[in-house]
Amino acid sequence: MKIPSKYNAQEVEGKWYDYWMKHNYFHSEVDEREPYTIVIPPPNVTGVLHMGHMLNNTIQDVLIRRARLQGKNACWVPGTDHASIATEAKVVAKLKEQGIEKSDLTREEFLKHAWQWKEEYGGIILEQLKKLGASCDWERTAFTMDPALSESVIKVFVDLYNKGMIYRGYRMVNWDPEAKTTLSDEEVNYEERQGNLYYLQYNIVDSDEKVIIATTRPETILGDTAICINPNDERYTHLKGKKAIVPLCGREIPIIEDEYVDVEFGTGCLKVTPAHDENDKVLGDKHQLEVIDIFNEDASLNSFGLHYEGKDRFVVRKEIAKELEEKGFLLKTEQHTHKVGTSERTKAVIEPRLSDQWFLKMEELVKPALEAVLGEEREVKLFPKKFENTYRHWMENIRDWNISRQLWWGQQIPAYYFGDGKDDFVVAENSADALTLAIEKTGNANLTEADLTQDPDALDTWFSSWLWPMSVFDGIRNPENEEIKYYYPTNDLVTGPDILFFWVARMIIAGYEYKDQRPFENVYLTGLVRDKQRRKMSKSLGNSPDALKLIEDYGADGVRVGLLLSSAAGNDLLFDEGLCQQGKGLGNKVWSAFYLTNLWEVSEAVAQPASSKIAIEWYKAKFQQTLAEIEDHYSKYRLSDVIMAIYKLIYDDFCGWLLEIVKPAYQQPIDAITYREVMQLFEDNLKILHPFMPFITEEIWQTIAERSPEEALIIAKYPKMTATEEKLIAEFDFAADVVSGIRTIRKDKNIAFKDSIDLCVLNNEQATTNFDEVIKKLTNVENLSYTDSKVDGAMSFRVKSNEYFVPISADSINVEEEIEKLSEELKYTEGFLKSVQKKLANERFVNNAPEQVVAMEKKKEADALAKIETIKNSLASLNA
Repeated sequence: MKIPSKYNAQEVEGKWYDYWMKHNYFHSEVDEREPYTIVIPPPNVTGVLHMGHMLNNTIQDVLIRRARLQGKNACWVPGTDHASIATEAKVVAKLKEQGIEKSDLTREEFLKHAWQWKEEYGGIILEQLKKLGASCDWERTAFTMDPALSESVIKVFVDLYNKGMIYRGYRMVNWDPEAKTTLSDEEVNYEERQGNLYYLQYNIVDSDEKVIIATTRPETILGDTAICINPNDERYTHLKGKKAIVPLCGREIPIIEDEYVDVEFGTGCLKVTPAHDENDKVLGDKHQLEVIDIFNEDASLNSFGLHYEGKDRFVVRKEIAKELEEKGFLLKTEQHTHKVGTSERTKAVIEPRLSDQWFLKMEELVKPALEAVLGEEREVKLFPKKFENTYRHWMENIRDWNISRQLWWGQQIPAYYFGDGKDDFVVAENSADALTLAIEKTGNANLTEADLTQDPDALDTWFSSWLWPMSVFDGIRNPENEEIKYYYPTNDLVTGPDILFFWVARMIIAGYEYKDQRPFENVYLTGLVRDKQRRKMSKSLGNSPDALKLIEDYGADGVRVGLLLSSAAGNDLLFDEGLCQQGKGLGNKVWSAFYLTNLWEVSEAVAQPASSKIAIEWYKAKFQQTLAEIEDHYSKYRLSDVIMAIYKLIYDDFCGWLLEIVKPAYQQPIDAITYREVMQLFEDNLKILHPFMPFITEEIWQTIAERSPEEALIIAKYPKMTATEEKLIAEFDFAADVVSGIRTIRKDKNIAFKDSIDLCVLNNEQATTNFDEVIKKLTNVENLSYTDSKVDGAMSFRVKSNEYFVPISADSINVEEEIEKLSEELKYTEGFLKSVQKKLANERFVNNAPEQVVAMEKKKEADALAKIETIKNSLASLNA
């Protein structure tokens, strides 16, 4: 069969992905095999493929393809997350373009638009993953708002409420004024920003005295309900019991005392705004202060904002500062750096806000999850281990989880109200059950479903995705079904450390609460993809390449290898397109090797050369050595080390050495025994490379021989590990050094390869002669002989204590140039020896340095002495 000399990824990748899909290789059903399960970290339904997704899903695909080759029942469940805040924002923006406001729609009307948006745009990323080669079980594709998954979420809410773990509370929460919803503490990012400290003076009632307050938020004075001083601050004891007047609005407020006030900060006086600061709220509750909320839900000022009503808080900050200055209340401003909370999703500055919300008690729930990761058994292992400290910190300082969101896109909270009282509600999975509970609670048999109003809030998106490893197998609704019993717990989770708490920890919590089992055994935490300047890749910086364009330019295989070549677990990846070129280069090298073997004429009549026989024995040993090495790397999730080991094996050992050794002479056939064995080794190479480069390996596999669907590479048998012939490998490495030495002489003396040479060996090492035929073939040595003494009139080199002589006629070299070159080399080597011996003469170094360091210096000394002797012998020959 004629094959092209160049590999074309664009022609190959679609063909084999369609083939894999057609034959259903990705799909898994319960059977008698050992299961290997991965659930995808569900990307937002709004998402498109970026470099982080590329890295994360390449790693998952490597693991799932390897498991498939190992004969396991590999199941990789794909899906998307409904992403309440992000998706609702997209839908609201699209409606605005059509002149429709969300507030003009009913919930049902809005959700109709949201589902239409999801069907049109949602899931694009999953289609893009196919271009990468992701071998997900697409028949199992799940969405966090699928009916079965939503029903599971509601079931869990009701269960936790009935256990007394979910409660409703009026609390200070993190409010996102752009998304118009509350956020959990973990969804707020704190960043240092440059702002101002404003020094304001408040008049004291019935006095000419004034008190000075320092604040970063002058607009909030309109919500002040007290001024607080420290009772131990002698500067202000005379103000106890008096009242101050809030600037601009003229409202009188009490002056209270509390040791909470830091006498060193600002002026030592604190304005108290209970509606807009968590600590102020605590003070307000303690001293029974009035609560005045000055903001609308979009952080514009409400009717308490005087003539600033309807204006944005940041606009008001500038304008009110100007007015305060004009009216003599603002004494001065100072630059001030402070931490500002921002929304992880919208990047809006968070506004503390008092609100009725739903919370989940976490203190007891976290205990099994803490033990699972940090206990003696280590039931859930984090890779790399360094993230255990982060996990411990978060879990040991956990607060109750605010699980309600003021959104419509998401699972609606299953609480039903039937009156105006604080406790006039019931929690149930549906309105019919709610009615039954409401009648029981009120004793009013005349209640109907029409009298019930469901809570308008939706649940936090993470409250659905924390059930993901169970809900995708229907393990919440049907806890004893055969799939959850077979596939759960899953094996590996691959995700980023940024959601270690948001998602990973919560899945572990849910797993122990609802299955009394870990949800997965290993968590591989990838690093962030950064550019060469160590900046995080982002659209705003314009430093993130188009993922699909990379695949188009370098092929999916090239991009996969490029990503993993520098992606050590937990360490950030400094992405460089050159890595993808390197990945593409490996593919081209493999294809060239295949093209070369395809050109050979095979003969049953030709005897197998000794050089080919020993080379094949060596490569089998080298393959087994590498197989053991990569298995160790896999066990530690060091995938960059796995691909680097495979890269070296194929690029250097297989292509660079084995094929060169067995290659037949020009226009001569190769013996059939060697050819069959080499192709078998080639197929073994394809098997270990397949998880990383699935497309090119399947193409070569299917071209080597005609295969049935049952013989496809994707489901072939992974090579078995056997004992490694370490001695054979060491002997070859020695022979390779000899080959390198001869090639150096040929290069230095401009001796063409077609011109045969002789080689004489002073075998002080008693080195094996097993590879003599290999040495002869690779260096065109006609006569290889052994001697007991040095050979005059020859160029020489050493490998360990062995000396190798290549006789060269005097007229073939420039004696004067050679003497000058060797003299320079001798001078340098003697200088190097002197520095090493000086170090070894230092008793402090010899006595205190590690044993291996001293041994290394002694080896340097021995090597230098041997090299000096060789150079001197060569000079003596030239001067004779």
